[in-house]
Amino acid sequence: MIKLSGIEPAAIWKHFENLTNIPRPSKKEIKAAEYVKEFGEKLGLETKMDNTGNVVIKKPATPGYEDRKGIILQGHIDMVPQKNNDKDHDFEKDPIDAYIDGEWVTADGTTLGADNGVGVSAGMAVLEDESLEHGPIEVLVTMDEETGMTGASGLEKGMLDGEIMMNLDSEDEGDIYIGCAGGLETISNFEYNQEKVPSKMSAYKLNVKGLRGGHSGLDINLGRANAIKLLNRLMWETQNNYGLRISSFEAGNIRNAIPREGEAVVVVPENEATNFENFVKDFENTVQGEFSTPDPDVSICAEKTDMPNKVVEEDKQKAILNAVYGCPNGVMSYIDDMPEVVETSTSMGIGFIKDGKAEFRTLQRSSVDSRKKDLANMIRSVFELAGANVEHIGEYPGWDPDVNSPILKTAKEVYQNRFGETPEVKVIHAGLECGIIKSKYPHLDAISFGPTISFPHSPDEKINIETTQKFWNLLVDTLKQAPKK
Repeated sequence: MIKLSGIEPAAIWKHFENLTNIPRPSKKEIKAAEYVKEFGEKLGLETKMDNTGNVVIKKPATPGYEDRKGIILQGHIDMVPQKNNDKDHDFEKDPIDAYIDGEWVTADGTTLGADNGVGVSAGMAVLEDESLEHGPIEVLVTMDEETGMTGASGLEKGMLDGEIMMNLDSEDEGDIYIGCAGGLETISNFEYNQEKVPSKMSAYKLNVKGLRGGHSGLDINLGRANAIKLLNRLMWETQNNYGLRISSFEAGNIRNAIPREGEAVVVVPENEATNFENFVKDFENTVQGEFSTPDPDVSICAEKTDMPNKVVEEDKQKAILNAVYGCPNGVMSYIDDMPEVVETSTSMGIGFIKDGKAEFRTLQRSSVDSRKKDLANMIRSVFELAGANVEHIGEYPGWDPDVNSPILKTAKEVYQNRFGETPEVKVIHAGLECGIIKSKYPHLDAISFGPTISFPHSPDEKINIETTQKFWNLLVDTLKQAPKK
């Protein structure tokens, strides 16, 4: 049982604690959505759930604020399910083991779900608090943001009435976001024949561990290693130098997280076993030198294991390893007028080779639609040359910034008056649902803000307590001072 009592704002932490007790990994979050729906109904508020599972709860204006523009508070209910290998946790059954760690709230060996449980919790707190002063409020809780934004994409017309949307899914307090990158997923599939393991071979399990991983949009500029790319690099070199053959491979399980760990079962000729083991040790030293700053705890090892029954046919193995090696990964370009902001990137998030099938999933992001598509086609060409079947799925639009936004002006003034400093206005290289929702409701004036969440999409995820209070103060003050109709 988690204990988050005694920290402020109590209104948010109460609801967040309740959400951590409801399993809600992406695609499996319906019980949490139903919980939010029941919450609205118990308050006696107009509550709707569409066919996708999105929930909208509407709260009338407080007396004297009927002339204010309606505001939509938006967040997503699902969370990224990531855990350390030594953590026994079933995200579909077990609650999150969250706790207070000094100035932070974090979880024991798993993602915390503050992304975006804290945004949903803030919306619920606003609905419940009768002391707040505000115009008409709608809380929109969307489904499945993390694995394709299918909730926002499936949002039905006629669900929303408001003129302003405040997305509560940003992760740097003091920043107000007015734009984001669009995205597109590229999936490459291979089929291969399995062969008997050649005679006189030694079997090994290769492991890559200790990487920091992180959000493939927010953290892509940090230069962190990708477990898929590292392990493939090792296998590519040892295939050519020591006759390595692959039985199985697996790394990464979330499309929008940088893979932190990976493993492969391989075999090498007995007479090359010692050379192979020495090469792996040297390779580990090389990688530790290359990533000493972004990933100081990286570990790569080869351990003897039981002999597998089958290996990938040799020609197809070479084709797969060549394609993954040649696939671009990381930052491609920065925005000309904002050189600190990534414009275009790609990250390989999922990869496996097993039982006659291999699959690799990459996510392309860009604030320039044509460059996003060009990068996706570049990756497609690499994998098709290697004989893969390739498809693009889950495309979502970016969110074009509006520096003259009325709600932005209000939020900046509120922040200045409340905290004595000016917030930074930014464009984020991550997928927010604002672009999708605005494509359905083009009239919406939108911003995004939130508390500080470090290491989202990884088991190191944590949320800063002090900034959560500042986030709440900014939210309630902005609601009170929202523009008039």
